[in-house]
Amino acid sequence: MKRKNDRGFPDRAAIVAFIKANPGKVGTREIAREFGLKNADRIELKRMLRELADDGLVKKKRHTISEPDSLPPTLVADITGRDADGELVASPTEWDEVESGEPPKILITMPRRPKPGTAAGVGDRALLRVERSDETEGPAYRGHIIKVFDKTKSRILGVFRSLPEGGGRIIPVDKKSADRELNIAPTETHGAQDGDLVSVDIIRSRGFGLASGRVKEKLGSVKSEKAISLIAIYAHDIPLQFRPAAEREAEAAEPANLKGREDWRDVPLVTIDPPDAKDHDDAVHAQPDPDLNNKGGFIVDVAIADVSFYVRPGTALDRDALDRGNSVYFPDRVVPMLPERISNDLCSLVPGEPRGALAVRMIIAPDGRKRSHSFHRILMRSAAKLNYAQAQAAIDGRPDDTTGPLLDPILRPLYAAYACVKRARDERDPLNLDLPERKILLKPDGTVDRVVVPDRLDAHKLIEEFMILANVAAAEMLEKKSLPLIYRVHDEPTLEKVHALAEFLATLDVPFAKGGALRPALFNRVLAQLEGHDHFPLVSEVVLRAQAQAEYSSENYGHFGLNLRRYAHFTSPIRRYADLVVHRALVRALGLGEGALPDTETPETLSEVAAHISVTERRAMKAERETVDRLIAHHLADRIGSSFQGRVSGVTRAGLFVKLAETGADGLIPIRSLGTEYFNYDEGRHALVGTRSGTMHQLGDVVDVRLIEAAPIAGALRFELLSSSGETAPRGRRSSGPQRRRSFKAHPGRSPDKKRKPDKPKKPGKGKTAKGKSKGKGQKGKAW
Repeated sequence: MKRKNDRGFPDRAAIVAFIKANPGKVGTREIAREFGLKNADRIELKRMLRELADDGLVKKKRHTISEPDSLPPTLVADITGRDADGELVASPTEWDEVESGEPPKILITMPRRPKPGTAAGVGDRALLRVERSDETEGPAYRGHIIKVFDKTKSRILGVFRSLPEGGGRIIPVDKKSADRELNIAPTETHGAQDGDLVSVDIIRSRGFGLASGRVKEKLGSVKSEKAISLIAIYAHDIPLQFRPAAEREAEAAEPANLKGREDWRDVPLVTIDPPDAKDHDDAVHAQPDPDLNNKGGFIVDVAIADVSFYVRPGTALDRDALDRGNSVYFPDRVVPMLPERISNDLCSLVPGEPRGALAVRMIIAPDGRKRSHSFHRILMRSAAKLNYAQAQAAIDGRPDDTTGPLLDPILRPLYAAYACVKRARDERDPLNLDLPERKILLKPDGTVDRVVVPDRLDAHKLIEEFMILANVAAAEMLEKKSLPLIYRVHDEPTLEKVHALAEFLATLDVPFAKGGALRPALFNRVLAQLEGHDHFPLVSEVVLRAQAQAEYSSENYGHFGLNLRRYAHFTSPIRRYADLVVHRALVRALGLGEGALPDTETPETLSEVAAHISVTERRAMKAERETVDRLIAHHLADRIGSSFQGRVSGVTRAGLFVKLAETGADGLIPIRSLGTEYFNYDEGRHALVGTRSGTMHQLGDVVDVRLIEAAPIAGALRFELLSSSGETAPRGRRSSGPQRRRSFKAHPGRSPDKKRKPDKPKKPGKGKTAKGKSKGKGQKGKAW
């Protein structure tokens, strides 16, 4: 029965339920038909839908009304005001209004006695734990404050450019504000010199002329080496210096010995890492299983640096590690989670030196499945330090002086064990999105030399698969012992994203069966069907964008991308706090000695830790990506007017984002520069379509472009289109489902959408998985 109020009009709950039951198919016409509304009721219906959208209970997108994009369990939000009852209301800090409409509102639930650091007011930015509200009145979400950030909204980061007459200008480092300079009076420079990176307080907003500011702090010079990463470090509040107490604790630490450990120094474990790795926190060994009941099986050992022995709960080292959450890897430097005395010395598994480690020994069946596992606190001695290409070359028949003696006793058994494990991996059928990675190589002065795509070798896959097995074993062991832990979780795509993907594939005549349970194999079949076709890069990109973002959580809801029921990060405690927590939990669960997880740690307290390190991980990914953008923009700044080939990596109402084949740089082709006609934004096909000519520019198209502007400080590039592999769209052809188009005039002058400046360089692909340098030993190149 359709619920109605006293006036015979459907209530909010009934409308929301109908929209949820019909994802992607509902507009005002369908709602009116469902509830028998007359034309006279349309005004009231639109008012109610507007209220529901304002509260975040539904999302209005052109002619379609749908369930809103789900917010993650933890996020950073800005407290924007109060409701009629005086309760605080917040909105997500990171929200793409172009893609997702108005941001949902979050009602802040404040306890009677807030914990220290959780008292907040309007204008504050806070880390929230978020859950859906059961109410149909008011905001769709309720939030609980985990931490309030001390960040003044009126302060910006920029580069000071001095003027001959005194004072200067501030060039903001934010790409969205790159064209909004600030004026600094001679009395407000705080001694800043030309090229200094500074923080600035805005003291007069723009009325006529430039806004004015006051230099608050000098942070360094962009003329120095490593200056580009310095911008990202300060822009994202990444801690750069360790507390003096933490440094003292690190210097006072002593090497591990045999006390409380098993002696594995005769086990020939080896490390296999990138050639430029500075710390080596994992080592591997494999041998055929001598057990006749497991003929054809293997014993695989994975040893991980015993960071929990040195970084004890509640110490200064622990507080610094938690604040950072993870190491941050830039092309020109690393901001480590732990001081070098720990990460590059005592916990680095260097050859020939005794090192403490936490090891897992796994018995692998002939079909590649793990039969059993056991954890051990050991003292080990690495037999060799190898890089990926070196190990692969030895297996391929080109051993060197180091790998020659290791080939038969160590490397061949490792590869044989990997071939066995791969059978189970292929049967599990995880999401197969192995997109190419680019790596920036720098000159001695810190500028870009070239960008390369390293070969993807079996050596990489061997280490990844062994690390995944070890991570699964850790999660299984802690669940068996009923110990709290932090899981690495990855949710399945939302129904709306799956529906949008199906609509897009239909425009390419690619079948996509959505019935039954959602599994990675569904996406793999689509990718396998198109492999080798022109549309493969395009479809790979769209499938990637349909996926959720992985995160840390004290509650387990599985890992969709890896197709695993339980998964925890165990293999990199030098650079990830989540792994350190798992190590401590294993020490406690198995009675392995000092450095155990305290009894005071519960799922509730670990949920706050998980929320925090999920935020620091996203912060690191964004800072790393922005630094790469700035480095390449500097590299290309003297090539204005040059032509490049690239591929369309994003399509928005503002124009086309293009990724260059040569460097991987991203830049914008403004929509107003595409020609002399209006263009429709076809969301279903990820395309801009000319209304007169039918010319279609689509995600994945190969294009030739000319660089017309570079803003190195902001990392922004702007192109003009020279030629495209795009096609002419058939007249009247539309994506399946509801109408999803909007017109924009593609010549100089104001766009019909007066709220948007289409020529403004803007960050592409929000929510995309980072494809820069991978530090992990799990699914390399994916943020899973």
